[in-house]
Amino acid sequence: MFDLKHLTTAGIAAALDKAEQYRLLNQPWAAESICWDIAAVDAGNQRALRTKLLAQTDQFAGDMGAVRRARESLAKLSDPYDSAYYAGLICERLAKAALEHRAPGSRHTAYEEFREAMDWYQKAEAIRPAGDDDAILRWNTCARLLNQSPHIAPRAEEMQEPVTGE
Repeated sequence: MFDLKHLTTAGIAAALDKAEQYRLLNQPWAAESICWDIAAVDAGNQRALRTKLLAQTDQFAGDMGAVRRARESLAKLSDPYDSAYYAGLICERLAKAALEHRAPGSRHTAYEEFREAMDWYQKAEAIRPAGDDDAILRWNTCARLLNQSPHIAPRAEEMQEPVTGE
């Protein structure tokens, strides 16, 4: 086993920039690793937590352990808006991962995750900072995808009318 080296607090800003670059280079595992290093020095760094959560969601299609790690990161966000917005993002990316997986029932799972994402985005919209329309943009993306993809639908039992005793 190797002992990990520690960042300096002066190096956190540059490390965060590097983590974001690794995400853009489609190397989310490298970005997540950098964010773990930042957390060892500054556990409450919200930018690092958001970047780590995004890097973890980038890995959903191939690493289901990333889902647990993303939810753990979500629980550490301190801002209620961020918590709602990123909860929606986790659900949206789980929906996309389900569609990529193409397992039986994945279209229904994706529908459920997209709808849950939309609920979270709606909650985030209600408490968003002035001028921040990100939750609206994400909600609209989910709505358009569902509107244009009739194969992504609720499970059959959810589509049936309830039986009444009349």
